[in-house]
Amino acid sequence: MSSKSIAAVVAGVCGTIFLGYCIYFDRKRRSDPLYKQKILERRRKAKEAKQTENLHDLKSRIPNTSDPAAIQKFFLEEVQLGEDALTQGDYESTVKHLTNAITVCGQPQQLLQLFQTTLPEHVFKMLLDNIQGMKKKTEEGESLD
Repeated sequence: MSSKSIAAVVAGVCGTIFLGYCIYFDRKRRSDPLYKQKILERRRKAKEAKQTENLHDLKSRIPNTSDPAAIQKFFLEEVQLGEDALTQGDYESTVKHLTNAITVCGQPQQLLQLFQTTLPEHVFKMLLDNIQGMKKKTEEGESLD
């Protein structure tokens, strides 16, 4: 046998062993009775961490509330960023920016009604869920202080 064919056989055997190793541990991991529970818990924690990060990010970016021009500029920028993200299909960024706009809006109910008519239904539902999450985090933050 030539050295090339020996190398090919060795590579094939090593690849087969590696594949078997991966399959064995994947089955072992999936057969764990708490596997799905662990995954759901990890996803929930990641979602909460992201919402907390969004809340802290928003608090650091909101302009001085006594300056109406700065508030209006921030509002228009956030709506524009949300529209841009929507056209690109990035729904998470859309929801984030529109939530920021609603936060500083003087009439959030009217703005929500406008968004309900203009946004796709699933994006509007994500927006409402995000607002509820932000309210819950804000209330928890106030009660901890």
